[in-house]
Order: sequence, then structure tokens, then C-alpha cells
Amino acid sequence: MHDLVIRGGMVVDGSGGKPRTADVAIDGDRIVAIGDNVGAGREEIDAVGKIVTPGFVDVHTHYDGQATWDAEMAPSSWHGVTTVVMGNCGVGFAPARPDRHEWLISLMEGVEDIPGTALAEGMRWDWETFPEYMDALEKLPRTVDVACHVPHGAVRAYVLGDRERPGAVPTDEDIAEMSRLVEEGVRAGALGFSTSRTVLHKSIDGELVPGTTATAEELIAIGRAMGRVGYGVFEMASDLKREWNEFAWMGDLSRETGLPVTFAALQSIAKELPLEEQIAEMRRQNATGANIVAQIALRGNGVIMAWRGTVHPFRFKPAWAEIERLSWDAQYERLKDPAFKARMVEEDNVFPESDIIDFLKIVALGWPVQFEMDADFNYEPRMDESIMARAAAAGISPAEYAYDLMMKDEGKGFIYFPILNYRDGNLNFLEDLQAAGDTVNSLSDGGAHCGTICDAASPTFMLQHWVRDREGHRIALEHAVKRQCRDTALLYGLEDRGLIAPGYLADLNIIDMERLKLGKPWLAFDLPAGGKRLLQKAEGYVATVKSGQITFREGEMQGATPGGVIRGPQRAELAIAAE
Repeated sequence: MHDLVIRGGMVVDGSGGKPRTADVAIDGDRIVAIGDNVGAGREEIDAVGKIVTPGFVDVHTHYDGQATWDAEMAPSSWHGVTTVVMGNCGVGFAPARPDRHEWLISLMEGVEDIPGTALAEGMRWDWETFPEYMDALEKLPRTVDVACHVPHGAVRAYVLGDRERPGAVPTDEDIAEMSRLVEEGVRAGALGFSTSRTVLHKSIDGELVPGTTATAEELIAIGRAMGRVGYGVFEMASDLKREWNEFAWMGDLSRETGLPVTFAALQSIAKELPLEEQIAEMRRQNATGANIVAQIALRGNGVIMAWRGTVHPFRFKPAWAEIERLSWDAQYERLKDPAFKARMVEEDNVFPESDIIDFLKIVALGWPVQFEMDADFNYEPRMDESIMARAAAAGISPAEYAYDLMMKDEGKGFIYFPILNYRDGNLNFLEDLQAAGDTVNSLSDGGAHCGTICDAASPTFMLQHWVRDREGHRIALEHAVKRQCRDTALLYGLEDRGLIAPGYLADLNIIDMERLKLGKPWLAFDLPAGGKRLLQKAEGYVATVKSGQITFREGEMQGATPGGVIRGPQRAELAIAAE
């Protein structure tokens, strides 16, 4: 008798092949049989009328702090994710000298909008080196497997100490030591190295992240550390300035080491190269032997704005400055006052000096590209659904319309502002990219942007919008599942997952596609020290299975925490040998 049998579901196995009705039998943490007569199970899940997929593999998350205290790993775990890769964008918490803890927290808070108070209270810092951080992660079982990058910011801070600041030039000895630390981290089990080179990524004090001013020579020397180990992914977020010639050194590094280099490919006001040129430059390098992979988002990377969020359109009004530091109850009373509302609507904005002033102005005045998040919100909204259009139809100013919608539900109304990936007012540009073999679905930022973005629900959005509901071009279910399971797993050498086949990890989702629906986001204050985060659940996840154990039923954690720490690539022969 098997430990668990999933009975009669439509199996979408992750290979890209056509779905088929079958039973799935599990013993221990492995799939052992698929077919019509797999035998009975000590526990069975009725999947008739449902789809059965591999667990989703999310390769772009920021749970580096949360993973040290939280077993549930929400919100990603609520959306069928069973494996996360952390430490992206050059930020993380190891290696870490004791006198750099506060600096690393400020870097993470500034770049990823994770409350510093939550990180300071939640983390124990029972590590210094990267291998010790991996050991610390082993102490807490979770609902998902976690994997890591070695982050550039932490490595630079460890080596340069007080010399680390924007524009700091490391010596040859510094670079050699950084390379050694990265090699040490990868040998301890990290799946790669990450850096960030964008003006959008700054510490809470407004300083650029360390990688922004790093030279190509420094980055290549660090990449060679992974080459010495024989595996690893070089991950990067970059403004892709023409003078940096990023794709040339990315191609050189990949050809020299034989390793993949992956970057965030976006329509972005911060990127000097348009998305079309980013993809063309990548393919030019790949045509001569490089392995560069573009990470693409599935929807507009949108700031969710609210009174209690990190940003909102009235953030730069003098009236807001008067109440900014009050308690929410006191703020809400002032916001309900018609006289105060009139000031907020009519006053001019006062913008601070900033190298992202254009972005701040769009936050405050971008009514044509901001949208009300109502109960059945469509994340591919039309321009005639914008706040500008709705305000015109209502005969009031956009500012007044925005104010009123944010006051709904006792001040809990939300505005969606797709700052990236929505240049054209639709997602048509992603249709070809989702079919390409040199791109992967990514950029959910699970665990990050706690007061601004809620994209950890990307796998659910993929199925609900791109497969089932989208007007016009859709993608096939089997292709969507392959993109979020097998393709992401293989990029990071995780050959033991992302497929429903005998010998592979029993990471599975049972999903009712008819019921699948994203819920309305909400702001929770449940992080350590009462830190805030945007959360979003979904209906339709009948069950999620991790390593053969049921971790969630109908979106509720069941108590099992079979997730572990991934150390290094997980080869296919290991999966098959387990059969």
C-alpha cells in the first residue's frame, strides 16, 4: 500500500506533454507510479475534475530573513510554490561580520522594502560565514525547500568593511578575497551568486547598492569562483547602461565558465536598453556560445498603493507630512475630515531632490496609468479603466477620485500602478517571450516589497489569466506548467523536481481550475515587531504536497513542514536512483 495516492486527476506532468487522466502514487518523498492501476494508498486525495501539477519552482525570491523564523513561507506557499531560490539582486545576510548586521538590514530594507524592525527582531544572527548561514537555515523545517545565492552586497561589506560605499574601488587583494568567499559559499551549497546594478536599488539611507559601481573585472573574477566549483548561476538586476556593455562581459563569463548568467528583463524607465534590445543583445551573445537567460515577469510589476502602504499618490503633499507620523487611527480620523481632504486634493506636491524624480512624479500624478483594484480586478487593465478615465466619467478630478477610492473599506482601498512591464498598456509583448527557450518565468519577488508589491501570486496569475481568462492570445496549460516547474528547476540544476514521473520528488499541486481565483490583497501587520506586508491568497488550491506530505488544503497550512535546505545541484540520476 502506498503512503499517498492522488486519484483520477488530469496530470499535467511538467514536461510540456499533453495532460492525461491518471493516478499518482507516492511513497516517502518520491513519486513511485503513475497510471490507472497504481494500487491503494493509506491516504488518498480525490482529484477527479482537477489538474495535478508539479510543485512550482520560484527562482526569484527574497525570503533570506523570513526563512530563519517562519515555517509557513507565505505568501509563496499559498500559491503552489514548493521550492524557492533566495538571495537575489545582491542582497542577503551572509557572510556577515557582527558590526555589519545593521548595515545589511538597512540594505535589504531599502532595496526590497522589508521592514528593518522585523528583520532586526526576527533574525538570531547565529552565523557569520555563508556556510554557517546555510547551517542556520537547516535548523528550521518549512513547507518549502529553500536554496540560496551568495549576495554581492554582503560579500563586499565583509571584505571592504567601512570602506564599502558607492564608488569604492576594491584592490586586487579585495577582489581575490571576494572570489574566495563566493567559492566557499557555493561549495557549501549555494546555487549561485547575485548582484544588482540599478539606481532603483538603494539602502534605506539612499546609498546605491554595492554592485552598481562594481567593474566588469570584479564581476568576472567573482564569476570565475563558480567556474572553479563547476556549477552556479550568476544572477543580476541591471539598468543595462550602454556604456557598461553588460552583455559583452556576461557573454564572456558564460563562455569561459560554461555557466548560465541570468538577468531581469523588463520594460523599465530605469533601463537604458529597451526590452527588445535586451533580448536581441542576449541572443547575439548566445549565438556565439554563451548561455544567458532572461527572467521575465508575467504581468506588469505593479506598486499597490494604499494609505498604510509604503507609497501612495498623496505622499508628497504638505498636508500628508502633518499626519505621516501619527497612528493609523489618528490618520484615519484626519483623512475623513472634508477640509483635510480638500487640502490633500488641491495642494501642490513638494518633491524631494532625487535621482528618481521622474518615478516620484508618476506616483503622484500618473493618473492615466493607475487603476482602482476592485473585487474582480484584471491585472491587464485597459486604459479606459484608469483613474483618469473613471474620474472623467464621474465628473471629478483624478485626485479626488483616487482619494475616495483609497478611503473605501475603512481606508483600505488599493490603487494598482504598473511601473514596469506595462509600457504598451497591455501584456502582448510577453506572448512571444513566454514561448522562448531562452527565457524563464520569474521576478515574483516573494517575501519582498512588503508595502508596495504583491507578485508572489504569479503562478496563480499565470494559470488564471494566461491559461484560462485572458482575452485574445492565451498559453496552453501544459506549456504554462512546464514554464513554472521544469524550466525554472533546470536553470538552477534542480533536476530532481519539476516533473511528475517515477523517482522524482513528490512535490505536487491539486488545483480546481474552475474555482481558481486570486483574492483581494490586504495589508497584514504580522511580521516580527508588527512589521507590515501585503498578502494575497487564492481559491482553488485543493491541496499542495511537499516531499510526499500534504502541506496545504484549500489554502490552509496543515502542520507538516518537510521542506529542507537545498545544497548544490540535484542531479537527475539521483531522482531515478530513488525509484
